[in-house]
Amino acid sequence: MQRYLIALGSNVRHARFGPPERVLAEALHSLDAAGIRVESAAPVMRSAPIGPSTRRYANSAALVLTPLDPDDLLVRLKSIERAFGRRPGGQRWASRVLDLDIVLWSGGCWVSPRLIVPHREFRRRRFVLAPATAIAPTWRDPLTHLTLRQLHRRLLRPHRA
Repeated sequence: MQRYLIALGSNVRHARFGPPERVLAEALHSLDAAGIRVESAAPVMRSAPIGPSTRRYANSAALVLTPLDPDDLLVRLKSIERAFGRRPGGQRWASRVLDLDIVLWSGGCWVSPRLIVPHREFRRRRFVLAPATAIAPTWRDPLTHLTLRQLHRRLLRPHRA
């Protein structure tokens, strides 16, 4: 079995499930239903949007177990996003009903034409690191060898001018 850290985000109300916080809860059920066992999930936090979206996001993270390799897991995650109404393409960082990103993988690094793990931007995103640290504080980034807790603390540290 492979272990993954998945980032979850939503900032659009779903017609059936309701507000973004409920969308994330239902997404966790959908992962389980798709054969992706959710070991633990972080509490939902709210964050400001990046880019053109004006709606605040609900964000969380989940540790999951699956026999799938990263590319196959990505296909499964994209299928779940589509089931929630997300359409491929569109404007980058636009509002979305559900976003599921592979952040880390127990196998270390993965590079394919469709996917790079670890996620390229996760080290600079509080909305990923805060929930991830809540459930996997000692997981090490295979590139920097820092734990999620260390990466989160670095991100929170005031920058000197």
